[in-house]
Amino acid sequence: MTKLDNFTNSLRVLHGADRDLAHRDEIYRMGVIGQFNLTFELAWKALKAVLLLYGVDAAKTGSPREVLKEGYAAGFLTDHDTWLDMMIRRNKSVHIYDVDLAIELTDLIFSSYLPAFDRLRDTLTVKRAAVESPQPLPTNFTG
Repeated sequence: MTKLDNFTNSLRVLHGADRDLAHRDEIYRMGVIGQFNLTFELAWKALKAVLLLYGVDAAKTGSPREVLKEGYAAGFLTDHDTWLDMMIRRNKSVHIYDVDLAIELTDLIFSSYLPAFDRLRDTLTVKRAAVESPQPLPTNFTG
């Protein structure tokens, strides 16, 4: 299973989360945030893997921030500010628990981060397919 497959599977689980239940139930909310953290981790690693397929060597040893920057420069990400915010909030969420911040993060997950994950999944799926299954040469190609 590839990094993109892992990201896609984790995202599918996150899509199954219930926003209303996350507001009402603290342990459920923490589960949603935990799944978000895992999905973010898998997302930037999938981005890195596909960037490397495209020869973006700067992504080879990059941190999440550097990989996101390279993804934006390569046109794989169009919403750089959302991803930067996502990374910052992910970093904070693993060190501090504050109920108001957790609810705010949960709202962002459903309203902004899930759509950003979806766009990345779709982009990476197309980009990976283009590299792994290049179009055959025309039969009259002499090149």
